Amino acid sequence: MPDTNVIAREREDKLQGMGCSRKRKEDARFIRGRGSYVDDIQLPGMLFGAMVRSPYAHARIKSINKAKALTVPGVVAVLVADDLKPVNLAWMPTLGGDVQAVLADKKVCFQYQEVAFVVASDRYAAADGAEAVEVEYEELPVLVDPRRAMDRDAPIIREDIADKKEVGHGPRTHPNHIFTWEAGDKAGTDAAFAGAPVTVRQEILNPRVHPCPLETCGCVASFDKPTGQLTVYMTAQAPHLVRTVSSLLSGIAESKIRIVSGDIGGGFGNKVAVYPGYVVAIVASIVTGVPIKWIESRIENLSTTAFARDYHCVGELAADRDGRIRALRFTALGDYGAFNAHVSATKFPAGLFSICTGSYDIPKAYCKVDAVYTNKAPGGVAYRCSLRVTEAIYLIERMIDVLAQNIGVDKAEIRRRNFVKAEQFPYTTALGWTLDSGNYHAALDKVLKAVDYEGLRREQAQKRARGELMGIGISTFTEIVGAGPTKACDILGIGLFDSCEIRVHPTGSVIARLGTMSQGQGHATTYAQIIATELGLPSEDIQIEEGDTDKAPYGAGTWGSRSTPVGGAAAARAARKIKEKARKIAAHLLEVGEGDLEWDVDRFTVKGNPSEVKTMKEICMASHTGNIPAGMEQGLNSVEYYDPPNLTFPFGAYLCVVDIDRFTGETKIRRFYALDDCGTRINPMIIEGQIHGGLTEAFAVAMGQAIPFDENGNHLGNSLLDYFLPTSVEAPHWETDFTVTPSPHHPIGAKGVAESPHVGGIPCFSNAVADAFAHLGVTHMEMPHTSYRVWQQCNALGLNKR
Repeated sequence: MPDTNVIAREREDKLQGMGCSRKRKEDARFIRGRGSYVDDIQLPGMLFGAMVRSPYAHARIKSINKAKALTVPGVVAVLVADDLKPVNLAWMPTLGGDVQAVLADKKVCFQYQEVAFVVASDRYAAADGAEAVEVEYEELPVLVDPRRAMDRDAPIIREDIADKKEVGHGPRTHPNHIFTWEAGDKAGTDAAFAGAPVTVRQEILNPRVHPCPLETCGCVASFDKPTGQLTVYMTAQAPHLVRTVSSLLSGIAESKIRIVSGDIGGGFGNKVAVYPGYVVAIVASIVTGVPIKWIESRIENLSTTAFARDYHCVGELAADRDGRIRALRFTALGDYGAFNAHVSATKFPAGLFSICTGSYDIPKAYCKVDAVYTNKAPGGVAYRCSLRVTEAIYLIERMIDVLAQNIGVDKAEIRRRNFVKAEQFPYTTALGWTLDSGNYHAALDKVLKAVDYEGLRREQAQKRARGELMGIGISTFTEIVGAGPTKACDILGIGLFDSCEIRVHPTGSVIARLGTMSQGQGHATTYAQIIATELGLPSEDIQIEEGDTDKAPYGAGTWGSRSTPVGGAAAARAARKIKEKARKIAAHLLEVGEGDLEWDVDRFTVKGNPSEVKTMKEICMASHTGNIPAGMEQGLNSVEYYDPPNLTFPFGAYLCVVDIDRFTGETKIRRFYALDDCGTRINPMIIEGQIHGGLTEAFAVAMGQAIPFDENGNHLGNSLLDYFLPTSVEAPHWETDFTVTPSPHHPIGAKGVAESPHVGGIPCFSNAVADAFAHLGVTHMEMPHTSYRVWQQCNALGLNKR
């Protein structure tokens, strides 16, 4: 007799479902150059837009003269703030609960702020027209340093709200103050510090950086006057949220607005927000009656779209003499730029910064964040992380090393002593998050064994004796992802649930539409694999559609690593609804009770009589006939709106080895070993690719990225000549590993993975660089660790003398 287990495995292999490293379905068109991006959109009669931007960081607008621009061949119109006021579009709401000028009205608050919008027959004429617009400015004092923002004599950035006592997030103490946010037990934490035998304190900066996706932001807005229908093709990570904001702004019924996000060339949080270019393109289309295309340049993207980080932190830990942490006290000053456009939930204006206890069992904790306005571009996006999680994890992972160095305990051992133990899960942190699952000790031990940690420390000791610099960095992080529970997370009041609609055809092929939006994550493959496993239908025959608000059910999009934790859960649950209906049909066809059936990969069989079978493909066809249970509707379709009960908490253990040339400051990454636990693994190959991408961006941030400004607010890093964007030439070799600890509350046990390597990788690099100098008394070095900055440390210590 044939081996039934072998046959079942063969059928399972044909599905190419969860756990299979099948090739990405979407790549066939990408490698052939058949992608469809916003700039590929061509519509009849389309005109082009270009922005006039301020050369000053802070100035009054004395006058704007359009006359010369309107004489430029091809220029059709020039829009300024006064042109937007009649349609109430001069200001727009931000995702941080603030308002932002669409085009500067009377005053500019950051360099490159939008002042006017030129519409022309082609992009070259639009650029020429923008050059011809004459703007007279009166310069004002500039505020660049957030630490001076609340000084008595500090320049007031936002005169429009200077007298307001609060701007959406509680009392303000200064016209440049946005909010103060606190979490934890301050009195209990202060008491723990007062009684602790060991306390450490370190000022730590997370510098301003930028996601810098390969494709910049842009849109094509097309308003049809006879029907009142607005269609916008755009680079949006959250199309439905953009549609809602567009309706609130324009007054156009949401049912008459269609947002279409086609292929997106990377997002990393940069394409969540609504930018002035989108709004003014919509207005221009309404005014002219023709489609308007606006595509920003690289300099515009780096200068004006949402930045990340810029958190000036102070970390403090209180501990016993053996390194057991008693309390944590973290404070931060956030530079939010000229407008609070930070993507944040109403309850969490500082994002999820309170995950700062990390992987550690810390009895008492308190954190506080103050946010201020400065003369810089607005933003504060989750650059390949959930909101402010990278800042939080960087702070705790650096402070763990500072504590270890202070008391002379090995940096791996101090982590072991403070980990949350496997038997403690679910574990509620001192700052209120319930970590659903984890096994931190096993993850770290697996990494240390794989790299021969003790051997590396012996080698390091030998090199130090010879005057050589070798650093070993460890990062054992817990991330918080899957922004979704509406009880905790929202954007402008809208809950962060997500959705999936599945339609099964008579022949067994499937179309699934979701409220998320891929920017390269492989959704067309992984979602199909989830549904394939749940329904027993081949993933090759399952088509995934996202990004078109006229087709997909409402969802909050893709950011904060929420696709699998929320969208994937919706897909699994929608498929299970169909499977339950299929079970009823199978029972009817086999003339047995539903309880007499059991599921076997791609079919239902009768218990005790496995030859009595109905495959899912047979059931799909039967569901479209009259041979179904009485009173049942035809078809196998379902819709699921999934509101998760909790966020998910992927974790990892990373180790980095660096060698530093003390004469040049050049830092070579000799080895980087990354172990991730993302729960159930849907497609190991795609996971590997996501980890490589996240680690490469972590390498970029730690070793080279920063957005600097001079004292006049001039942007000094807004081209790829200045801003570090690593390629495969610069990126190190990555060694990856995994453990599997499924999420107990997720339908398939998945946690999300794409952002974890960025969150965990940054402190790992930084810890390695600092560790190279630890024996010389150095406890901390600020990012980015460029060769010049590392050389400065060598020079300060006199190490570069021959």
